[in-house]
Amino acid sequence: MKLLDAYIFKRFLKTWIFVIAMITLIICVVDYTEKIEDFIRRKPSTGEVLFDYYLNLIPYWANTISPLMVFISVVFMTANMAARTEIIAILSSGVSFLRFTLPYFMAATLIGVFTFLMVAYVIPRANRTRIAFENKYVKGEYYYEGRDVHLKIAPNVYAYLESYNNATNTGDRFTLERVEGNQLKEKLSSSRIEWNPKKQKWTVYDYTIRTIDGQTETLRKGTQLDTTLTLRPKDFESTYRLWETFTLTQLNDYIAELRLRGSDGIETYLIEKYTRFANPFSVLILTAIGVIVSARKSRGGVGLQIALGFGLAFAYILFYLLSSGIAAKGSMPPLLAVWLPNLTFTLIGLVLYRTIPR
Repeated sequence: MKLLDAYIFKRFLKTWIFVIAMITLIICVVDYTEKIEDFIRRKPSTGEVLFDYYLNLIPYWANTISPLMVFISVVFMTANMAARTEIIAILSSGVSFLRFTLPYFMAATLIGVFTFLMVAYVIPRANRTRIAFENKYVKGEYYYEGRDVHLKIAPNVYAYLESYNNATNTGDRFTLERVEGNQLKEKLSSSRIEWNPKKQKWTVYDYTIRTIDGQTETLRKGTQLDTTLTLRPKDFESTYRLWETFTLTQLNDYIAELRLRGSDGIETYLIEKYTRFANPFSVLILTAIGVIVSARKSRGGVGLQIALGFGLAFAYILFYLLSSGIAAKGSMPPLLAVWLPNLTFTLIGLVLYRTIPR
């Protein structure tokens, strides 16, 4: 069995690498045809296109499609083994079906751990370079266009800006309010706020501080004041695919910061976090289903089983996108949305298990 295990293990990994390489190459070709006009118009150098963009796009897509490519690889490989009656011979020799799947799960576990480490710590760093390239040469220079901006920057602290210029990191008509219950306790009003990169603080100009303590109200005025806020200039920068640029540690910190502020839009970041943990398990689940649907020799031949594999893969993608989209709008808990496809396909796998060769 050791020779058989090694044979299946190596063949599985080789098939997976081949499928990943082919699909990723196709994605890159399609991506290039879509962006060639942007490249011609904004004229990035060849080195920037190759090394800043595509060198970082390849691992991103390879890791993103990895669970589904594992499924396709398993179906393709196992269906070919079944067509040559190799599986019948193995099972007839006294090997149980579960024992036959052991090398599949060994390879799937290796792939799952690898993809988790990549998406948790390696790919986010590559994404920063890739997304910075996209912002510069594809999407164009970003200008913050928000007007009458209301922000919750702490549990009881609210900020307001009439407008903000992200090129100079200055805001007009800034106010900061501290509220306890329904009572306003303190309010800072200023004509302008500006970020000081040397001090790493905000400076407010022509300010008035109004403090309320019971029936007592005091006013304090000044021309310039340095103040420390949890608000940062990065909060006004482009958030285009920002969640993909965080390592797992940074993502957890950012989610904690959003929760502290009581900010909206936290669902997108929670979906990203839970997806990073769910994908390795989806590799194992899809491997099991792939073996089950393709292990029996079919009258329709290998083509029918591969078509069935693609159909199930498409159903998985559709299910995941649907549940994630609902969660992003706040209509479903992100944790449930991310794990629902895995739970559903686990049940499908248990039902299909009844059809395995005996």
